[in-house]
Amino acid sequence: MAKDRKKIDFEKMAELPPMVMSLRSMAANPTGSWRNLKPVINIGQCIQCTICWKFCPDAAIDWVDDNPVINLDFCKGCGICAEECPKKCIEMVKEGK
Repeated sequence: MAKDRKKIDFEKMAELPPMVMSLRSMAANPTGSWRNLKPVINIGQCIQCTICWKFCPDAAIDWVDDNPVINLDFCKGCGICAEECPKKCIEMVKEGK
């Protein structure tokens, strides 16, 4: 059974608790520079199912000519795309290779 929870409303910005927040759109906030692993797609095995794109938490997968392309400016190297790929055509490789 869920506990009753009181709704919390903040009337002024000064009332918000201290937290990390972006002051601009994440589309203008590249975050891939600290990645250790990067996804590499074997396009020859890809069936264009879009599952990698659907599961990417950072929206770092674009589609170019009906193929997935990783935008490394935003990819954090989490590997969710490789894990979810039904054909296992995405390999996580050490950054710099």
